[in-house]
Amino acid sequence: MFRGRSVETARLDQLLAQARAGQSAALVVRGAAGIGKSTLLAQAERAARASGMRVLRGSGVETESELPFAGLHLLLAGELHRLDRLPQAQAVALRTALGLGTGAGHGEGQGAGGSGSDRFLVGLAVLTLLADLADECPLLCLVDDAHWFDQESAATLLFVARRLGADRIAVLLAARDEDAPAFVTPGLAELRLGGLEPAEAEALLTELAPALSRNARELILREAAGNPLALGELPALQREDERYASPYGTVAVPMHSRLLDTFARTAAALPEPSQTLLLVAAADDTGELAVQLAAAARLGAGLADLAAAEQARLIQLDQGRLVFRHPVIRTAVYQSATSARKLTVHQAIAAALDGHPERADQRAWHLAAAATGPDEATARLLELSAERARARGGFAAVTAAYQRAARLSPGAAERGRRLVEAAQAACDAGRLDLAEELAAQAQGLGEPLVAARAVRIRATVADEQDRSRDAHAMLFDSALALAEQAPERAGALLFQAAQAAWHAGDHGGLDKSAARAKALDLPGAERIAALATLAAAQYRLDGAEAAEAARAARQLLAEQADAGCASGAEAGSAGSPSALRAEIQLGWWHLFGGELTAAHDLTAELERRCREHGAIGLVALAQLPLARTQVMLGRHRDAYATATDGLRIAQDTGQARLRVYLSTVLAQLAALRGDESECHELVAEALARGIAPSTVHAAGALSLLDLGLGRPAAALDRLAACAAAEDRQGVLASLPDLVEAAVRSDQPERGLQAAAWYQQAAAQSRQPWQEAIALRCRALLAGDPALAQAHYEQAVGLHLGSAGSPFELARTRLVYGEWLRRARRTGEARAQLRPAEQTFEGLGAVPWAERARAELRATGESVAPRTAGADLLDQLTPQELQVARLAAQGLSNREIGAQLFVSPRTAGYHLSHVYPKLGITSRTELARLGL
Repeated sequence: MFRGRSVETARLDQLLAQARAGQSAALVVRGAAGIGKSTLLAQAERAARASGMRVLRGSGVETESELPFAGLHLLLAGELHRLDRLPQAQAVALRTALGLGTGAGHGEGQGAGGSGSDRFLVGLAVLTLLADLADECPLLCLVDDAHWFDQESAATLLFVARRLGADRIAVLLAARDEDAPAFVTPGLAELRLGGLEPAEAEALLTELAPALSRNARELILREAAGNPLALGELPALQREDERYASPYGTVAVPMHSRLLDTFARTAAALPEPSQTLLLVAAADDTGELAVQLAAAARLGAGLADLAAAEQARLIQLDQGRLVFRHPVIRTAVYQSATSARKLTVHQAIAAALDGHPERADQRAWHLAAAATGPDEATARLLELSAERARARGGFAAVTAAYQRAARLSPGAAERGRRLVEAAQAACDAGRLDLAEELAAQAQGLGEPLVAARAVRIRATVADEQDRSRDAHAMLFDSALALAEQAPERAGALLFQAAQAAWHAGDHGGLDKSAARAKALDLPGAERIAALATLAAAQYRLDGAEAAEAARAARQLLAEQADAGCASGAEAGSAGSPSALRAEIQLGWWHLFGGELTAAHDLTAELERRCREHGAIGLVALAQLPLARTQVMLGRHRDAYATATDGLRIAQDTGQARLRVYLSTVLAQLAALRGDESECHELVAEALARGIAPSTVHAAGALSLLDLGLGRPAAALDRLAACAAAEDRQGVLASLPDLVEAAVRSDQPERGLQAAAWYQQAAAQSRQPWQEAIALRCRALLAGDPALAQAHYEQAVGLHLGSAGSPFELARTRLVYGEWLRRARRTGEARAQLRPAEQTFEGLGAVPWAERARAELRATGESVAPRTAGADLLDQLTPQELQVARLAAQGLSNREIGAQLFVSPRTAGYHLSHVYPKLGITSRTELARLGL
């Protein structure tokens, strides 16, 4: 009976109607066991089919929750013949994830992200597959008991749900609120089901059990608390003495426990062979009748024993599969069985699976469930299962299998090795707390190299969680312990320790790492020393000699990174994630050295390659230096599109540190626009973390905002505090702002040190654009008018002859024009102020453009703000701009979708908005715009 859910039904009807109209959406239905989630999904399925929608249905299975992509396989089982139509890299990734192999003609080597181990490429493949299905007719994807979905399937489905756009797809997920694993769905709408209203509950109970006495009715209504399943089951399952018990003084039992108890008692009343058959079905949970009957036969039960369980309305045979009438019944049967009976059943199922290689993973887990102590043979089977899971990209399953194998390992050495493998997989799966816990267990077991791996994992987690000082200490101690036995590994550990010290702002720890590497003559000592030298230049900002040494150190690090990339290319691994990471690091070294064009071209190419191969996990990593470089080159529109997309990807992939850093890039752009509320919102998380350089970048964005809005004193105080802090990482870019804020606040002496530091950095980089900014700072502070003018003139000339930021050129011209106007040289002032105003206006730097116009008016020139929206591209959203540029290159909607991690239909939807905004009607015209 379906009662009391009119509001919820209307919500689902709206979801389906939107999908049919081309507006995709996803909804998570939450509630307690028996509250009506499954019934609501069944209602949605009937409505969808009645309106001509295609339906894909899946369900989470508790005993398969550790098997990677098991849930996804069930959901897509009827559509696997379509995999050949997917782009090659996507098809290979999805085939591998589902354990189908690459298939003939699908290629073997796929480069970065082109293997099944990239779970985001698997997500893109599923998105493309569902979009293709929805092109034929609107699609509804239903998943019941989603909390039992294996982590890989859940992550894939959530990836798809968050990226639905103009596709005709509705995704409906049901998850239990309690007594089940957490099912976290950030960014998705939720519908929470509570109990039925009293009147509806009473009406339903009357229909289901009209012969109940008043006392029994009141008792059941009170205990059911509006739970529809309880209202249906309690009248039939209660003992006779309970039916007429007093409604007063009865201890309230949680509904889930109450249902478990009633179902367990019903099962216990069955003949023993029927109980055995039920327990086999509950433990195996695949519904494969042949396997279950083979296992049951070993325990003296058979198909004939099914009748009693069917009559008790606990289980039924449906299309050749044993199906429990409700998931709670399976839970009740399994949980109420004694440990001895469970062990016997798992042994029987494992025996029945022997000789079925396609079910090797399930057999290993059943053997593990039947183990009563250390069992090396089963541990080895679990290890093989873990490696099969790794090949499919199932890092959560790898963790579970190695963790269980470790418990079954008789010896400490094998236990430690397997725990390290489990910890590494947990780290790869993003389960950082579990990774640290497992690595800590492994650290005291096994031989030193295994312990070193454990330390490295713990340190990686600590560093990612902003506990970089702890990471440095762990790595440093581990490196010293390994120095004699494994110098190569010790050198690598010390380099990672030095990087952690850099992240923590611990320059003492960094120097200590470099000194110890040199004293022990470890491989890579030169690289660690270079890192320490370069960090010293950023932290301490003192001494021309140190600045020159830092330049040489940066050059060494860049050359070694470049050599590493080249050797990776020669070895055929240039497209591997590790090789791409090395190239991204090379992009950072170019950026640190002020080589903006080289940094931009490299990171833009890396972003393209990551997209091409579907390596979404690395895209945001490349987008961060790319966006920063685009800002510095004055490509603000591009920077906004890059950082916005990177922020979305970082949120999808759980890359918290990248998300914060990209937010500070967007905050800087908001500051340039004068958007105060957005700037403050974007820096909030960075400031709350309190970790440089993101904190310094956040302070820099706020100070740039203050300068633009005429609040130099606030900018000065904030930047002076950053420059005086022990950890000054990232402050270099804001030192010119500090100098200008000091001068405009009539406190030029507070800018002298900052100008000197920036001058050293400019000398180190030898980049004309940076030398120009340094000259502007010197001009602002110069007391001698002739010297000030010479510095201004030289600065403008260097700006014009370099590939630096047009915004910085405009700032130099602005302050030079202001200086000339105050000297009453109005004609010369206008010559600087006019191009400054035009540049600011073109960049959308509204407060800066207004400041230039105010100066022009002060010279006697009449000037008004330009008409807003003069540039048609300003009307495009960041994603529309990305789609337009790819379409202008001749890419199809399918190819655009693959690069931007959206469906082809969504790419086409964005393109349909681009045409009218740009006043064109075709891709041919789009290509002519030179985007």
